[in-house]
Amino acid sequence: MSPPTVSARPVARHGWVQAVAVVLTGLAVMVVLAALGLWAAGAADLPDGAFARVVTATVVAAVGGTLELSGNAGALASTRAGLTVVPLSVTLAGALLIGAGFLRPLRHRAVASAGELAGWAARIAVLWLLALIGLAFAARQTFAVDVGDGTLSDFTDLLDAAPKVGFTTDVPLTVLFGLLWLAGVLVLALLIVPGAPLPGRLLRFREPVRPAAYAMVVLLLGYVVLGVVVALVSAMTRGHVAESFAVILLGLPNLVWLALTLGQGATWHGRVDGPFGLPMPHVLDEILRTPDIATLNLRTLTDYDPGMWWLVVTEVVMLAAVAFLMAARSPARVRAWQHAVRLAVALALTVLMVCLLCRVSAHYGLSLLGIGELGGGLSGELFLRPQLWQAVGLGALWGLGAGFLGALLARPVHRRGMVETP
Repeated sequence: MSPPTVSARPVARHGWVQAVAVVLTGLAVMVVLAALGLWAAGAADLPDGAFARVVTATVVAAVGGTLELSGNAGALASTRAGLTVVPLSVTLAGALLIGAGFLRPLRHRAVASAGELAGWAARIAVLWLLALIGLAFAARQTFAVDVGDGTLSDFTDLLDAAPKVGFTTDVPLTVLFGLLWLAGVLVLALLIVPGAPLPGRLLRFREPVRPAAYAMVVLLLGYVVLGVVVALVSAMTRGHVAESFAVILLGLPNLVWLALTLGQGATWHGRVDGPFGLPMPHVLDEILRTPDIATLNLRTLTDYDPGMWWLVVTEVVMLAAVAFLMAARSPARVRAWQHAVRLAVALALTVLMVCLLCRVSAHYGLSLLGIGELGGGLSGELFLRPQLWQAVGLGALWGLGAGFLGALLARPVHRRGMVETP
C-alpha cells in the first residue's frame, strides 16, 4: 500500500478581510498625510467647508487620478485654469503601505502560483476600485476668487462677472490610472522585496532583476530620508516650520528626486510667473522667476550658489553605496560588466519615472470682454519639465560607472555562489 501523499498546494490565508485591511490602511495613511500637509499649508481656512474635498482631491492626484479645473466668471468674462502635479509624499506612503500589506500574507514563502497571486491581487483591486469611485465623486468643489477692493471689484460686480474656479475629477480616467497605479505597486513589490515569492516560471528572472530593483528603491528612499533631515534642520534654524512640514508631508520626493537628476547633470526648463510659488528652496524660485523660459541645471544652480556642487557629491556617494549593495546581494558568478549593464538599465528606468512624476504645470487666468488676461495677481503660470531623453541617457551612463565601481567594492564580500579554496 502506497504511503499517503501530502498536498504541496499552500492554503491561502489571505481573503476579503485581509484585503479590506490592506486597502483601508493605505487610504487612511494617505488621507492623514494629505490632511496634515494641507493644514500646515493653510488650507484649513478654505471657505464653504472645502478642506475635506481638497484633501480628497489630493489623494486622487496622488494615485494618478485626473483633476479637471473649471472656471466661471459670468456672461461677459471667462477664466482658464489647469493643474498637473503629483503629491509624491502621499503617493510614496500609500505605495509602501499597500505593497507591504499585499506581501504580508505571502511571507515565509519561496514560491507562489500565478493563480494564487492573481486571486489575492484581484481582491485588493476590487476594493480599490470601489474606493477610487468614491474618491472621484467626492473630489469636487468651486471657489470664488477674491479680486480685492477698488475698480476691478466694482467692474466685476457691475457685469456680474465675479470669477470662480473649481475642480472636478474625470471619473473614468481616475479609475483607469488608479488601477494602473495599484498594479504597478503590486508588481514592484513582488520584484523588489527580497523575500517575496514568485511563480516557478519567473524564478529565473529573480537574479538579474531583484538586486538592481532593490538598489533603486534604496536610492530613492535614501534621498527622501536625507531630504527629511535637511528640511527639519532648515525648519529649526531658519524658521518657516509650517511651510517645511507642508513640503515634507506633501511633496518632499518631488524635490529630492529632482535633485537626484540635477546631480547627474540633467536639465529642466521652467518658469514661475504671477502669484504662484514653488515649494522649493529659494534658489530655485529665483532661477525660474524670469520673463522667459529658464534653464535649471548644475551650471545655473552653481552660478547662483556655488555650494550647489554638493548635489554631485551626494550623487556619487549614494550611487556608490547602492551599487555596492546590488553587487553584494548578487551571486559571486555575476561579472563586473553585468553589474554595470543591470544598474545602467535600472537607473535609466528610475530617472525616466522621476522625470514623468516630478513634472509640474499650473496656470490660471481671468479675462473680461475678451480683451485678454487681467493682471493684479489674477493670472499666473508655473511649469517645470525635463529634457527627458538627456536625463535618461545620463542616468544610464552614471549607472554604468557606478555598476563597475560597486562590483569592485563588493569583491572582498562573501556572497552566494562563492566557493572557498581549502
